[in-house]
Amino acid sequence: MNNKIVRISALFVLMTVCAFAQKKNSSTSGIEKKISLVNLVSAIPLEKLEEVVISDSKFALPREKSGKVIVKITSEDLKKRSGQSIAAILNSVVGIEINGSHSVIGKNLGYYIRGGKNNQLLILVDGIPVTDASGISLEYDLRLLPADEVESIEIMKGASSTLYGTGAATGVISITLKKSGSKIIQGNAYLNMGTNSTSATKKTNAQDFNQGFSVNGNVKKINYFASLNSTETNGMSQIAPPVSTVFYDEDRFSRINYLTKLGYQATDKLILDFFGNYDKINNDYDGIYDNTGTNDTNLNHSDTEQFRFGFITKYKYNNGQFILNSSFNKISRSYNDLESYSGTVSLLQYDSRSVNVDGYNKYEFSKSLFLVTGAQYQFFDMSSATPYGKIVKESTKFNMIDPYVTAVFSSGFGLNLNAGARLNVHSEYGCQMVYNLNPSFDFKSIPLKVLASYSTAFVTPSLYQLYSEYGNNTLTPEKNSTIEAGFETRLFNNKLLWNAVGFYREQSNFIGFSSAYKYTNIDGTNKAKGIETEISFSLSKNIRWNSNYTFTQVDEALDRLIPKHKINSSLDFQLKNNAFFNIHYQYVGSRNDSFYDGNSYTKKTVALGSYQLVNATLRYEVVKNRLSVFGAATNILNANFVENVGYSTLGRNFKLGLTLNF
Repeated sequence: MNNKIVRISALFVLMTVCAFAQKKNSSTSGIEKKISLVNLVSAIPLEKLEEVVISDSKFALPREKSGKVIVKITSEDLKKRSGQSIAAILNSVVGIEINGSHSVIGKNLGYYIRGGKNNQLLILVDGIPVTDASGISLEYDLRLLPADEVESIEIMKGASSTLYGTGAATGVISITLKKSGSKIIQGNAYLNMGTNSTSATKKTNAQDFNQGFSVNGNVKKINYFASLNSTETNGMSQIAPPVSTVFYDEDRFSRINYLTKLGYQATDKLILDFFGNYDKINNDYDGIYDNTGTNDTNLNHSDTEQFRFGFITKYKYNNGQFILNSSFNKISRSYNDLESYSGTVSLLQYDSRSVNVDGYNKYEFSKSLFLVTGAQYQFFDMSSATPYGKIVKESTKFNMIDPYVTAVFSSGFGLNLNAGARLNVHSEYGCQMVYNLNPSFDFKSIPLKVLASYSTAFVTPSLYQLYSEYGNNTLTPEKNSTIEAGFETRLFNNKLLWNAVGFYREQSNFIGFSSAYKYTNIDGTNKAKGIETEISFSLSKNIRWNSNYTFTQVDEALDRLIPKHKINSSLDFQLKNNAFFNIHYQYVGSRNDSFYDGNSYTKKTVALGSYQLVNATLRYEVVKNRLSVFGAATNILNANFVENVGYSTLGRNFKLGLTLNF
C-alpha cells in the first residue's frame, strides 16, 4: 500500500471519529471527570498494585514470589514514551545497551546485555520466539516492529535457556502486542511527525512520519484486533560526512505493518487465539565504514519482508493450565549492493523459514508448589543467492526437540525456589543439558527480598555458520553460565523502591572466524561481570524520580561497543489530571569500537568518548480518554557524539503527535 494513502487514511479516521469522541465524552459522569486516565497509576497506592510477572515461570506469578528482578514496561509507560522506537525505549532500561538507537533509523541495531551480543539475546512476541534464520546469527530485527503495536514489555536478564531454549544466554525480552478490548467495537488512530537531523544539519522541516489506526472488539465469544501502521523517514545519511561542509546523500527508510488477531472463547476453560502479521521495510544504506571516504552511495537499497502466522491454545482445568504456542515465520531480505572494487551493483537474496511449536503445562500440587513441564519443537531452513555462492534450503536446515521441566515453590514464611532443566536435542550436533537454580527469600517482618541464581544457557550455531560457503557442520553450541545475587526493597511507606543485582557471566566454545575463512569454535572462556541497580522515589503526589545505573566489565575479547558505566535518570511530573511531563537524562560511558581500514588494510581499534543526552516529553489529554496530543524533544542540548565510528547520530529533534480513541 502506498504510504501516502496510509497517511491520508489515518487523517480521515481521525476526522470522522472526532465528533463521536466529543459526544461520548459529554456523557461522562462527574466521578469519572475527577480521575484522569493519565493519572490512574499514580492514584493507586503501590502496595495495592499486586503486579504479576510471567517471564521466569511462563505463568503469572506475583512479583514478590519471583526470584528475578524483572523490568516491566506497561502500556502507561509506553504512552509516556510516545513517538519513540522500541529500540529507544529499551535503551533506557537498566543493563541494556541498544547500539544504533540514536542513529539513522535504518541502521542495524546491536543488542548488548551483560557483555553479550545479538545472538545471545532472545526476543519473544506474545510468548513465541522470533528470529531470522537466514542471518549470520539467529537474531531478530526490532526495526520490523512498531512501538504502536505493543501493549507491554518484560525484560528478564541472565541465562534463561531452561525455559526458553537457544539464544536466551544474556536475557529475554518478552513483547506483548495489543489485543482486543471489552466493547463490541473500539479503536484508535494516530499521527505524529518530526524532524530528523544531525547536530550539524539542524533541519527544521518534518522528515519523520508515523501514522496508523486499529479496530478491535469483543462480540460474545469472539474477539478481534486489526491494525495498520506506516513509517517513513528521510533527512540523514547513515555514513557521517568527514566535515560539516560535505553533504552526503540522504538514506530513506520506510516500513508498513499489518497485524490481525482473532480469538474464540470455546468454553469457560478453552480459549483459541489466531494471529497473522505482515511487515515490510524498504531501506537505503551506505557502504561499511572503512576510512576511505568512498562509502556514501545512493545505489545501495534493501527490502525486508516478514510474514508470520500461528495460533495459541489455552486450556484450564481444576489443578492447572495447558498452553500450546505455534507459529510459522518467513523472512525474505534482498540487497542491491554496490561492489566498491568493480563499481557494479550486485543482487543478494536471503530467504528463511522457521517453525515453532511449544506445548507446556502447569500443574498445581498445592498453593505453594506447581510444576511446569513442556516440550518445544523448532525447525529452521534458509536459501541464499549472492555473487559469492548459493545455498539451497533442501540441504540447509536443522531442527531441535527440547523437553523441559521447572518447579516453582513458594513457602508461607518467605522462601521461594525456582529450579529446572532442559534437554536440547539437535539434529546436527546431538544432545546437551542446561539447568537453573533460583532461590529467593521475602522477609515478612521487613520490606526486603533477597535473591540469587545460577543458570546455564546455550546458543546454537546458525544455518549460515553451519552450511554457507564459510560454514562448518562440525560446530557445537556456544555455552554460557550466569551467577547473580541481589535484593529488592520498598521503604518510606512504599514511596522508595530500590533493587540491585550483581552478576558474573562466562561464555565458552564461542563461534568465531578462523584464518582459513571458516567458522569455528574458539577455545577458552570469556568473562563479564557487573552491577545493575534501579531506584524509584515519589518526591510528592505528582512527582516521581526514576534512575538506574549499570556497571559492566568485560574481557578484551568482548570489549566492543559496551560502556563500562551507563546512567538513566528521569523526572515524571503529573502537572494536572490531564497533563504529564517527563524529562530524561542519559549518560553513556566511553566504549571501544573497531573497523577495517581501507587505507592500511588492517583492523583498527578506536576509543569512543562518553556522551550525555537530555530528552523531554509533554503529553496532554484534550478530551478525556478520547483525544490526546504530545510533543517531544530529543537531544535538547544538541550534543555531537558517536555511537559507531564513522556513522551519523541524531542531533536536536522535535516531534508532535496526536492519538484519538473511539
